[in-house]
Amino acid sequence: MNKIKKGDNILVISGKYRGKTGKVLAVLPREEKLKVDGVNVAKKHARPRRQGEKGQIVEIAAPIHISNVKLICPNCKKATRVGFEIAAKSKDAKAQKSRVCKKCSQMING
Repeated sequence: MNKIKKGDNILVISGKYRGKTGKVLAVLPREEKLKVDGVNVAKKHARPRRQGEKGQIVEIAAPIHISNVKLICPNCKKATRVGFEIAAKSKDAKAQKSRVCKKCSQMING
């Protein structure tokens, strides 16, 4: 289970975009990277696809390493580390693992 998921709000803690916040657009677990809205924006030149159409410069979110961000807790609204809590396991069901804010000890949805 990943500590940061798609849709989470994060704070960039190091690098060129330090101090910026944004919403996670995509998580790339094998590469340990994620794409964040408005952070690490790259410009890509797009060719015209149809006749008569013009080429254009498109801005896309490039991946940023997961170690350079902190999750913003939806409960206490602070940048925090993420822990895990395992709920009690019943006979017929699997144990549920959930994310927990290290500052306020509240469960994080998602």
